[in-house]
Amino acid sequence: MKNVLLVDGYNIIGAWPELTELKYHNLAAARDRLVEMMAEYQGYTGYRVIIVFDAQFVQGIAKKHRSYNLDIFFTKENETADERIEKLAIELNDIKTQVIVATSDFTEQRVIFAQGALRKSARELLIEMNQIEKKIAKRVNKIKGEQPVSKIPLSEEVAEIFEKWRRGDK
Repeated sequence: MKNVLLVDGYNIIGAWPELTELKYHNLAAARDRLVEMMAEYQGYTGYRVIIVFDAQFVQGIAKKHRSYNLDIFFTKENETADERIEKLAIELNDIKTQVIVATSDFTEQRVIFAQGALRKSARELLIEMNQIEKKIAKRVNKIKGEQPVSKIPLSEEVAEIFEKWRRGDK
């Protein structure tokens, strides 16, 4: 079974402390950071991630593009992210696909349940994201620890001689 996570972009930005702080200074930077985090989520979980942003904050953009192998939608001017998410949930939901919607909008959550999709609150997604980041950091540190500094153990004196040779010093 395939899993698809539909993310209500501005709802998540407004709910996660790091992104909320960032949006007050630079909304585009907050969007970019969310995209980066969701790319990590997608890479770690294997879920397909689609982020939907309301057009109200980016007038006249109405487009879909890919970034970090994610689908990112900006709604049409008279369309809300909730409406686009509902349409996507209907399109994507089938016997082979489990759709999960990340939003803390209670009304949206109820509509999503009616479409057969699951919901994940912004808080639940943040907790999961924090756990994923810790696991990734742990893996990176483990890999770093497993790599030998040198293939052959050398004394400091011999290593210094080799380094001089490498640089062309005599």
